Amino acid sequence: MIEGEEKISPECTHPTGYGFSRGLIIVPLPCGIPTVPGSPFTHPESLMHLLIQRVAQASVQIDSQIHGSIGPGLLAFICAEPADTTETVYKAVAKLLKLRIFADEAGRMNRSVQDVGGGLLIVSQFTLAADTRQGNRPSFIGAAPPAQGEALYDAFVTEARRLHPDVATGRFGANMQVALVNDGPVTIPMRL
Repeated sequence: MIEGEEKISPECTHPTGYGFSRGLIIVPLPCGIPTVPGSPFTHPESLMHLLIQRVAQASVQIDSQIHGSIGPGLLAFICAEPADTTETVYKAVAKLLKLRIFADEAGRMNRSVQDVGGGLLIVSQFTLAADTRQGNRPSFIGAAPPAQGEALYDAFVTEARRLHPDVATGRFGANMQVALVNDGPVTIPMRL
């Protein structure tokens, strides 16, 4: 055992069965992988990944053609996990549209994309589920299978379009080139 490690659980199925405490309160997941209470990245109920960027402009190209573009607004990369449902999608879209990361008159982050009438560019990105804890090649086993991921991506886009007038998208599973001007910069990882 390495100094600072402690055995998490005898029934752990994690390859090492150990987690680092280093003075933090460690809570084991069912498989024994430790988490810090309240952390959005390792909480057992966490599901869909989103990486949100406040942008001055953003676009996505597929086969050298612009497929979607926005002016000022949000670029949202999304990745579904196997436990995600349409309920997860509804929560994610509602949270995204109400997230207050645009400046108000006093220069404080206090306005949402809906408040400022900004655009929303939604791009699927299964690599947000990458696990790089072992080896040098990321594992993407945490991402939803393609058929489920596509259905949830489509549901996400449909719900976003129902609630917000200016929505552009990439295409699920396509090789895309995303261009953006990050405003701030403001980049927020989000898990639900």
